[in-house]
Amino acid sequence: MDTVQIPPDAAIALVVAAFAAAGMPEKLARPAAQALVQAEQEGLPSHGLARAPFYADQMRTGKVQAQAEPVITRDGAVLRVDAGYGLAFAAIAAGAQAARAVARELGVAVVSVTHSHHFGVAGQAVEPFAREGLIAMALANAPAAMAPWGGNRPLYGTNPIAFAAPRASGAPLVIDLSLSHVARGKVMLAQKAGTPIPEGWAMDVAGNPTTDADAAMAGTMVPSGGAKGAALALMVELLTAGLAGANFAYQASSLFDDKGPAPDLAHFILVLDPARFAPGFTDRAEAMFAAIEGQEGARLPGARRMAERAARATMIALPRPLHDTLTALARG
Repeated sequence: MDTVQIPPDAAIALVVAAFAAAGMPEKLARPAAQALVQAEQEGLPSHGLARAPFYADQMRTGKVQAQAEPVITRDGAVLRVDAGYGLAFAAIAAGAQAARAVARELGVAVVSVTHSHHFGVAGQAVEPFAREGLIAMALANAPAAMAPWGGNRPLYGTNPIAFAAPRASGAPLVIDLSLSHVARGKVMLAQKAGTPIPEGWAMDVAGNPTTDADAAMAGTMVPSGGAKGAALALMVELLTAGLAGANFAYQASSLFDDKGPAPDLAHFILVLDPARFAPGFTDRAEAMFAAIEGQEGARLPGARRMAERAARATMIALPRPLHDTLTALARG
């Protein structure tokens, strides 16, 4: 595939310009651009710059409110963030900034984001907390893509869960997983490329296993861990949309077109200060990590993503058609 090599800062500037042309102020566009470029650096193009044209189109039609600024309301340890039907990234950043202070004050903070959009790479929301010595867990719902266990009609999103914990030195532990066998964005990329998907990823509308990306997008994703993954997806729906008053997955519109109302998705972030618990958390955690890494072939979750990010610290490769599309969007 023909690609364009571009420095991350230049890619961020390109996306900021594309979003500005669609009506989004730079202070709201920059967090989104940074998140998309970081996804590319981490080897996750399904959550990267391929989504930017969808976002820009949705800003132009009003499905995404391009100028919506997040509004935060605090009640004790609970921070409610209204994203105003804009993109998620500025709302996540605003909620995170407030949560740091609350967690230091009370030992715990809970962020509930409503009227939001695609959460992006879930690990990005929790990693910054761990770099500051805090523990964080994030949940997000997404438009329906996965049937309840035993069913064949999508009711749950792929609903990622992410967790981050500080380490004695270096990069924190970051766990980031989708509750479907793979993220739906990977099926979307296969559909766009006209390539089949591996067996075990999805089922068609009749509930039959499929390797056809079109049939998979019309059907349902396979939950990770079978019934257990489906049960966890329900838990995520309740902790996100249920608490935030946003849409459940089966009520949300698509993230991949500019039709219909806003998706109105929700996110949930729990932040803990380990200093408020038993002393020595980091030392105990390091003992566990050492036991894991002491086994041949074992590695800590997130290690591969950190290596991918380091390898693309100064340059990322974009498919030329995507680069050309972003350039055209930036020119308005």
